[in-house]
Formats: sequence, C-alpha cells, structure tokens
Amino acid sequence: MATSLVIAALGLAGVTHWRASAREAAAEAAFPPTGQFVTVAGRRLHYEMAGSGPDLVLIHGASGSLRDLTFSLRDRLTDRFRVIAVDRPGLGHSDPLEETSLLAQARHIKAGLAQLGVTEPVVLGQSYGGAVALAWALEGGPRALVLVGSPSMPWPGKLDPWYRLTDTWPGRHLAIPLAAAFVPQSYVSAATAAVFAPGPVPAGYEDHLGAALTLRRETLVANTSQINSLRPELVTMEPRYPALALPVELIHGTADTIVPLHIHSQPLAQLLPNVTLTTIPGAGHMPHHSHADLVLQAIDRAALR
Repeated sequence: MATSLVIAALGLAGVTHWRASAREAAAEAAFPPTGQFVTVAGRRLHYEMAGSGPDLVLIHGASGSLRDLTFSLRDRLTDRFRVIAVDRPGLGHSDPLEETSLLAQARHIKAGLAQLGVTEPVVLGQSYGGAVALAWALEGGPRALVLVGSPSMPWPGKLDPWYRLTDTWPGRHLAIPLAAAFVPQSYVSAATAAVFAPGPVPAGYEDHLGAALTLRRETLVANTSQINSLRPELVTMEPRYPALALPVELIHGTADTIVPLHIHSQPLAQLLPNVTLTTIPGAGHMPHHSHADLVLQAIDRAALR
C-alpha cells in the first residue's frame, strides 16, 4: 500500500512538472520580451524605453509585468517624457534576485537604469510597484513620485490564504507547481476582473497582459515571496516617511478593496511634507486604466513640481 502511494505521488509530481514546463514554454513563446535588457551583478533587467524628454520610470504591481503599464498609459506620455517601463526582478522577463525585498528591487532597478543614463527620474509605481518606488525614494534618487493605488502602511489582519500557504515549505514545493500546471484560464480571468472591480476590464487587456507569464513557477515563487515580506518592510519604512521632501502625488480610488485608501494613501498623506492626494470616487485598484486622465495630470504635476 505504501509503495503504491509513493508511486502515485511520484507520478503526480512528474505529470505536474511536465505540464508546468509545457505551459511555461508556451507562455514565453506567446509573450516574448518586447524591450531590451541591462545586466546588473549578472542578472538581467528587462525594460522598454520610448519617447523623449525628462525621464519617467514606470514600475508595475504584483502578479504582473511592464505590459500592464504599456497597454495604454505609456503611449500617452511619450510626447513629453522619456518613458522607461521595467519588469520588476523575478517578474515578466527580468531575472529574480536572491533577496526579494523592496530595497533590493529598488537598488537593482536604480543600478540598471543608471547604465542607461537615468539618474533622477520621476518614478510612477502602481500597487506593489509604489512600495518599491517609496523604498527607492528613501534611499535617494527620484525627483518626484507618483503612487497609484499603492501600499505604504502596515495593514491590520493577515494576507489571504494563498500567500500564507506559499510562505510554507509545502506551499512553495507543492502548491506552486500545482498552480503553474493546472490553474485554468477562467480563474485568471476572474482574478483579473476582481482587480479591476468595480469597473470593467478594458477590451484587449488580457490579451496584451500575458498573464500566463505570471503562472510560471519561478515567477510565482518570486511574487509570493515579495508579497509575504511586504508588511514587515512597511513597518520599518513608515517612521522614515516624514523625511521625504520630494514631491509626491498619491492617486487612489475610494472603492479599492485590494489596497484600501483609508489604510494606505490617506494616512500616508498626513506624514509626507510635500504631497498631493487625489481620491477618485467609485474607482477601484486600477485607476491608471479607469481614470487615466487623472493619473496623467498627476504625472505632469509631479514633473513640474
């Protein structure tokens, strides 16, 4: 009996990893790199650069890639900025880092973009990318920040069960391969709709985003590790916010249930000395799509300030 169970488990593991590998290969074939690479300490950082003018860096959120920011927002900025959208380490086509902290990611992006002559940019971060932007600003470099639906403060309670599971050995070694192998497209579409709620998912967004890239095992490991370490990092960052003298634009939807306004941007605005908070009634977690004009105005204000 025990032997049969071992054989069955090994068979399931073999099928799981075979299927995950096949799906990963298909995802990378369907959504190849769209930009260029710069190498920092032996690890590649994938970026797209377009336009001319002052430098504007775009940093995407969790479970995504630069494709979220190049769907429509980037091309509305290239007439007046040199726009550099990056895949955060471990996501999209950027190599993962051994250390997944906000500061490690910020330093890696900063070092990579410095090789391109980008040294004092305006930095826009959406969702988790805004926390990376804050870590970058605390170390110095950006001349202004634009944070869109971004986590910035320690929140009450715990992360959802998926992240708690993937913070364990069984989660990393069993749940992640199973998700990479068997999560259906219907689940991905439902998760995307939940991120955009209460607004709709823009037409063509899913085809452009390449969510299949997020379901690769290496990407799932990087993404879940980053999310699981986020709250403790924000605890250490919060006391330092009042020292940030650079201009900061906060954009947040009142209906954002993923990164709630009252937990994050509202209290953050009370700590920053040079801040403008724009709240968008009824908007959810993706105002750079649902209310792009307000985000564009915030970017222009940040650049002028």
